[in-house]
Amino acid sequence: MPVSQPLRVIVVGVGAFGRNHLRVYRELQQAGHAIQLVGVVDRDAATLAEASAKFDVSGFETPGFESIEACLAGVGQVDAASVCVPTVHHAVAAAPLLAAGVDLLIEKPLAANLADAERILELSRKHGRIVQAGHLERFNPAVTAARSHLHQPMFFEAHRLSVFTPRSLDVDVVLDLMIHDLDIVLSLVASPVREVRAVGLPVLSRKVDIANVRLEFENGCVANFTASRVSTERVRKLRFFQPHQYLSLDFARQDLLMIDVTAAAGMDPVQLAAMAQLVQQAGQHPSAGLSLTKVPVEQGEPLRLEIESFLQAVRNRTVPVVSGEDGRAALALALEINEAIAAHTQRTGL
Repeated sequence: MPVSQPLRVIVVGVGAFGRNHLRVYRELQQAGHAIQLVGVVDRDAATLAEASAKFDVSGFETPGFESIEACLAGVGQVDAASVCVPTVHHAVAAAPLLAAGVDLLIEKPLAANLADAERILELSRKHGRIVQAGHLERFNPAVTAARSHLHQPMFFEAHRLSVFTPRSLDVDVVLDLMIHDLDIVLSLVASPVREVRAVGLPVLSRKVDIANVRLEFENGCVANFTASRVSTERVRKLRFFQPHQYLSLDFARQDLLMIDVTAAAGMDPVQLAAMAQLVQQAGQHPSAGLSLTKVPVEQGEPLRLEIESFLQAVRNRTVPVVSGEDGRAALALALEINEAIAAHTQRTGL
């Protein structure tokens, strides 16, 4: 498709996530990007009307529809779509869109089960369409910066804590929150998982609300994950260690700190004191013989970066940064973790 020809885009599902997709597409269109928001779909008429009014969709002559079929029939050609319906409906929503030749950005997790994930991928191959899994933390600028400093990571520690909200209760905390970190670590380690140990408990919902997981990979790397949606605070951090180096990443602040064990050897007392002050300001514990560097990170909204990357893949017909296969891999690991949690629950009689 010529760059001058706008990509015709729709958003399917305009709940909490869908409204953010709608906002970003609108901002991109207002900024002069070659896209045109041509349709919004939600089966709830009140939600559809509210979202259209909030984002002034009518100003873009964008009609709202209560079904995908009605939208496709009503707006004509559609090039790309964000699928933001509840996870259990991802495969059902994806099928008619892929058959109509629409490239998809599907919110995480890719599907509710592996059978649905395989169905989505099979249809994407059959119709020659792009499917990108919506793991937006891959586009967090701090993650992007960390990749350039990656060499033989051997230990990861991830914490993703959130206060309780009624959203996303159709899935457990592993599929809701932890899957972000599972996807990132899988992409950084690039080694098969050898062992999974996990424990989790429901607290305020009928599904697991807090979980702790230990993974060991075939290459010897170990990763610990903690996820909670019943915390009193919001934390999103990832730390990893590699030979002579420790990196601390804060997703919310988009900060990346790199602590080098060897670089401090030639530092004078003044430099060491300055380093210690930086460590303290960063909330870390100072230690002699360590050199801290705050890695430059170009700030940006991960969702906007994700959508821009998706649209680029659509226009250039390239494999997206987070492919449908990546989404399936993260889903498969999350489901294996849930099986381990269930086995632990049964074993301990909880």
